[in-house]
Amino acid sequence: MDFAITSEQQAIIDSIRGLMGGFGDDFWLEHDDTGEFPEEFYQAMARGGWLGIAMPEAYGGAGLGVQEAALMMSTVAEGGGMSAASAVHINVFGPMPIVVYGTEEQKQRWLPPLIAGEQKTCFGVTEANAGLDTTRIETFARRDGDKYIVNGQKIWTTTAQQADKILLLTRTTPRDQCQKPHEGMTLFYADMDPAHVEIKEIHKMGRKAVNSNMTFYDNLEVPVGDRIGEEGKGFQYILHGLNPERILLAAEAVGMGRSALRRATQYAKDRNVFGRPIGMNQSVQHPLAENWIELEAAYLSVMRAAWLYDNKQPCGAEANAAKYLAAETGFKACQQAVLTHGGMGYAKEYHVERLMREAMLPRLAPVSQNMVLNFICQNVLELPRSY
Repeated sequence: MDFAITSEQQAIIDSIRGLMGGFGDDFWLEHDDTGEFPEEFYQAMARGGWLGIAMPEAYGGAGLGVQEAALMMSTVAEGGGMSAASAVHINVFGPMPIVVYGTEEQKQRWLPPLIAGEQKTCFGVTEANAGLDTTRIETFARRDGDKYIVNGQKIWTTTAQQADKILLLTRTTPRDQCQKPHEGMTLFYADMDPAHVEIKEIHKMGRKAVNSNMTFYDNLEVPVGDRIGEEGKGFQYILHGLNPERILLAAEAVGMGRSALRRATQYAKDRNVFGRPIGMNQSVQHPLAENWIELEAAYLSVMRAAWLYDNKQPCGAEANAAKYLAAETGFKACQQAVLTHGGMGYAKEYHVERLMREAMLPRLAPVSQNMVLNFICQNVLELPRSY
């Protein structure tokens, strides 16, 4: 098994590091304070062609794999935390159902503007009354001639305030009229028409620069031509993007953890107490060494899952395991960075408190850590389903 980074992959890492150098700590601190979307960063990623790193070349993308995307997103998160990663995350995995199940006309119409940064999209799946049980969503699309009329609501719709479009999962057949719970759901790529879509921001503990929202749909009209694939098979379509999303989020958690570890290590070298650097004390050293070891293990888990996906091999267990391990390890490193800084770790000027707040996100989304364990129990260990 070859663990070496190729020259092309190293060039991606070096290029992204160079780009992130133009968006330093003060940039992200300011946006964390104001909540302003980092549009300058987003457009810089678009100009570099990075928004379409995993999209087909025929539509303006780079045609690379999830391995390359994971390396890119880990480097982005290492430079700007989850605020940077989440600003572009949806572009990397979100359009996958369009790529796989969209018509040629839809791909030509939708993908180039996304890749070029001329349009933004968001993802509408989760609902307050459904939670992780997606089969219980209630947002409904009623067929009316050559269009659908959508009514309902979604929660945790990231970047809805900037988005022009939304990948929207709805019911087109009530759950109790379907033979199986996952049937009767349909996926659309709809306009975020302000006349029919209301957006309410959710104020949250971290990643203020990338908004999360509740979105309400009141008689939103969606042409039949904006439906992805067949009616009733939307749940099947969104599954195609779940493993890449877990892998990329895991890569981002590793990147944040590495950033925190670097900051903590430098502070331990520079901070002198009782006439000596605190980094001479093993009680300071050893937790940081543990962080390094665990981050390396998480990184290897991420890259193995990405390799399996790119080579069209089953990777559900590996993608979930990578997400779990990286989320725990990344948060632990961020927490340790705050502790290493002592009282100054609580101060925004050292940036580690922001990383610790943002590092909670991979432990919660897109699926909880307990649900990952449930998946492993049922699908790997073949234990009885517990829910």
